[in-house]
Amino acid sequence: MKKAWEIEYDKFINGIPVILSEEEQTWKAAESIEIMSNMLYKMKWSSQVPGSGAKESVIIGGIQSMENMGYDVSKAEILMHQGLRALDKNDLGELIKITCNLWNMFGKMDRIKDHPYWKFKNYGDFKSYEDKVIFLPSEDVDVSNTSFKEQIRRGWLAQIIGGAYGTALEGYSSTNLQKQFGSLNRYIREPNTYNDDLTYELAFLNAFMNKGFEITSQDIALEWVALVPFGWSAEEIALKNIEAGIMPPLSGYFNNPYREWIGAQMRGAVCGMVAPGNPNMAARLAFMDGEVSHHNNGVIGEVFNAIMVSLAFTYQEVRKLVIDAISMVPNDSEYYQIINNALHSAIKHLNWESAWKAIEPDFIKYNWIHAYPNAAAEVIALWFGEGDFEATMEIVGSIGYDVDCNAAQIMTVIGIMAQEIPDKWSKPIGETVLTYCRNLKTTSITELTDWVLQAINNARKK
Repeated sequence: MKKAWEIEYDKFINGIPVILSEEEQTWKAAESIEIMSNMLYKMKWSSQVPGSGAKESVIIGGIQSMENMGYDVSKAEILMHQGLRALDKNDLGELIKITCNLWNMFGKMDRIKDHPYWKFKNYGDFKSYEDKVIFLPSEDVDVSNTSFKEQIRRGWLAQIIGGAYGTALEGYSSTNLQKQFGSLNRYIREPNTYNDDLTYELAFLNAFMNKGFEITSQDIALEWVALVPFGWSAEEIALKNIEAGIMPPLSGYFNNPYREWIGAQMRGAVCGMVAPGNPNMAARLAFMDGEVSHHNNGVIGEVFNAIMVSLAFTYQEVRKLVIDAISMVPNDSEYYQIINNALHSAIKHLNWESAWKAIEPDFIKYNWIHAYPNAAAEVIALWFGEGDFEATMEIVGSIGYDVDCNAAQIMTVIGIMAQEIPDKWSKPIGETVLTYCRNLKTTSITELTDWVLQAINNARKK
């Protein structure tokens, strides 16, 4: 086997000089790269969500998120206003400098000592999580049974439906959604299956297929860079970190202001699918997957959804499932406070509207993509949906926020528990699923179902 220096020396010493025509030279690509770079910098300050057209500013959201996590953002907010002026003047050079200065600030901000965030325990590893909670015992699930295959199929179908339904609604408030569309018990446009949330679940599934229960966060991270060509917010930062050789858990924490946004919470379902009836294993897998791109409460969000999906294979009552899943979240975490408050609001009120209205003011300072308001929305929708497919869908859509993520996750729970999914929701989806994964642009619900079954069987044989 040749040494690195030998390979490079061979290229150099054996290279025959040539004269390239102007067309053969590669410098012209620089113009296209510049256009793309300029566009991406501007998009950090002002963009629209692809599926719904909602306005967003990911750089301002990053500042907002750092304050949510108890950091002093006063200097960053001064730069923020300078950046907005540069954007308004289309001064790209100044905008780029300000943007990079802000990225530098994110990793160096001072803590606000008396900020409420620091009163809660920070969970940076699964052992500390596992030591804090009492997981319900694992229940045997016959994965060779036809009924289990149907549960997996319904889970995937329901998830795809939820994502397709919610993609058109994400990024808006409950009030404005209902004012604009009235009852949200339908697709508001012809649905399509293209959704970035699924992409990261497929990366996990590919890693799990190869490694089974011996999977590590680094295995998942490497699948990310192999399969996922680009990301946004937390996932974009994680991909860049991994490409630079920064592996989990640091890949999800380092210079990542979005580490407690919804990006991990939106992909917990697949971890519950491969650990049916085993909430401890589902939680462990979800923690490993979550720390690729997130930290602390951001990771706990994925664990919560994974636990709910795991329990769905053995539960008949949705409300009991929600209560038990919440009991397996550390009660000294801020995430627990959010979902427990949502639960008590649901218990206290007679309908979802009044339950949501009571807690919505708690989220004024949080971005609509943050894990917290969306976790609360999941709890409210599951509680008042009471296992009914359409009722649960309508509630989670009517609450708003990051609807596609929320609907995809909780509808996986409902799909697994339900006997059937109404044709009204399933027929417009069909069988084909589109993704932007490298080498996997098209798959199907049948293929996803078989993939999970094979992955589980492989893992149990190892």
